[in-house]
Amino acid sequence: MPTAPRTRRPSFWVGLGGLVLATLLGLTGGWSGALILACLYLALCAGWGVLTTRTWWGPMPRGRAAAVGGGALVALAVVAGLAGGTTADDPAGGKTPAAEVSSWGTPSPSGTSSSTASEAPIESPSPAPSPTRRDPAPAETAEPGTALATVALLEVKGRAPTTGYDRDEFGAAWSDVDRNGCDQRNDVLRRDLTDVVTKAGTHGCIVLRGTFDDRYSGETMPFERGDATSALVQIDHVVALSDAWQKGAQRWTEDKRTLFANDPLNLLASNGSLNQQKGDGDTATWLPPNKAFRCAYVARQVAVKHAYALWVTPAERDAMERVLSGCPDKRLPTGVPSTPAAPLMPEAAAQEPADGAGATPDGGSTVTGGDPSCPVKGNHSSSGEWIYHVPSGQYYDVTEPEECFDTPAEAEDAGYRASQR
Repeated sequence: MPTAPRTRRPSFWVGLGGLVLATLLGLTGGWSGALILACLYLALCAGWGVLTTRTWWGPMPRGRAAAVGGGALVALAVVAGLAGGTTADDPAGGKTPAAEVSSWGTPSPSGTSSSTASEAPIESPSPAPSPTRRDPAPAETAEPGTALATVALLEVKGRAPTTGYDRDEFGAAWSDVDRNGCDQRNDVLRRDLTDVVTKAGTHGCIVLRGTFDDRYSGETMPFERGDATSALVQIDHVVALSDAWQKGAQRWTEDKRTLFANDPLNLLASNGSLNQQKGDGDTATWLPPNKAFRCAYVARQVAVKHAYALWVTPAERDAMERVLSGCPDKRLPTGVPSTPAAPLMPEAAAQEPADGAGATPDGGSTVTGGDPSCPVKGNHSSSGEWIYHVPSGQYYDVTEPEECFDTPAEAEDAGYRASQR
């Protein structure tokens, strides 16, 4: 009589399902994890067979069950050992060693997240930088005496408020601090312009015309003295007076501030519109549009701030380093307040006759009429210019003189210009 086919008990399918589930759970740790959990599951099931002589895969004598369980444990130990050997050299939280990365940057199966793999070939591992380590700033490694090295000598701290600032805190505009008989504006114009024509009777001081090669814009423009044209070429304080006030100058004496405001080292002729655009900006907020001049411009700012012990803000220091790193050999410009911006021009230089009412046909300067106690009235205009008035001028009768002169020539020698009306 034929034997009926053997059927599996429900416990067999439950046990087999448990083996599959353990294997799948182990896959989260790779194939080694799957094998470890599978061996552990079989060892536990064999242990149950030792106690009951029955397992989910069928009846089993205790000796055979013990042999199956021991084999499973041995297999588990072998797999665990192999898995441990591939990860022992990888410190916790560290990157995948170079030996585990293929030539295309794909990590080998070791349970390490693919996000740690490099997208480029890795030849050798490199240690991560210490979070407390700071590379030296460019200024700290620059050659001594350069503008870049001098940046490291400047004090760095925050900007003080502008409380109390006023242009008058820096003395009268364009004082004759070098005592050469000419105001600093005209000194700088003679220094920074070419083809200069001066006014007769001023000892070559007052500039009437010239050619200006503007370093801020890189453009060339004509200069002509006059109410409508003088402002096209202005004198820029390289370190603005307001900026200086916020970074140390408010502690100075008035004499030192006057010297600073008229120091040739801190003065450059500039395009009037660019000077207005700059305002009181420092290196961090404004640089000349002409990139070829930026190194020289920033070097001059560094020289002025170092000479007067003015501090800089962190952003300003960083901007100075960034610009000067492109010209690390740039030296500091030289200059001291006692040195005129430009020597007075000899009388033989290009000049035009002094104009102004009261001048005689032969170019003399006799003044008639008006107040005998003040034939020529000199005063300071709202724009900072020094202007003199003679009796036939429109403003002579309404002007309160700040200084009186006997002749226009005396007023011009003192730095005043003739009124246009």
